[in-house]
Amino acid sequence: MEWISDDELAALALAADPDPTLDEFAEPFDSGEPRLDLLPAWYMPAPAIYRPGRGRRAVIAVVVGALVLLSSAGLCVTYGFAEIAW
Repeated sequence: MEWISDDELAALALAADPDPTLDEFAEPFDSGEPRLDLLPAWYMPAPAIYRPGRGRRAVIAVVVGALVLLSSAGLCVTYGFAEIAW
């Protein structure tokens, strides 16, 4: 791969046409409005809505609560075993 120096890049930018003719079907990068038809549906499918149930939320709350309780008691559970944090 051949690198372009800053001087060469600046020379190319200054030599470029300031008023280029655009293709009839050219699309702007950001027109302010979302365009959903630019990509096929299989490329970016609609996001799936996932909501965990009450049981899963309760388990997560118990695990997080236990870790907070152990840490507040001065115990370290970094490696899975409760140890005094010296």
